[in-house]
Amino acid sequence: QAIQDCHRLLEWLIPQLDKFPRLRRYTLGERIEQGLLDVLEALLEAAYSYQKVAILARANRHLDMVRHLWRLSERLQAVHFKHYAAGSKQMEELGRQIGGWRAQAQK
Repeated sequence: QAIQDCHRLLEWLIPQLDKFPRLRRYTLGERIEQGLLDVLEALLEAAYSYQKVAILARANRHLDMVRHLWRLSERLQAVHFKHYAAGSKQMEELGRQIGGWRAQAQK
């Protein structure tokens, strides 16, 4: 489920990043996109690994960085607040799923 939601978040977010002002698109936008791709990569790796806890912790760190960059994007007015709120909600849900998966893997 977390992998599918991360994929959906990327599908929604990439067009939003394409709308960033030129000055922000190639710095902030690229970092956000790459960060979420790193989250997706870690989630896929965790799905096939026996060492899930460490990999999911890495995915969570990447997601946390993306959240901070996304917040910065809103404060720099690179993204409209309505889109910021929608993206933040999806990132929060993805974080909950990663946390739940990690807790389950620790048992």
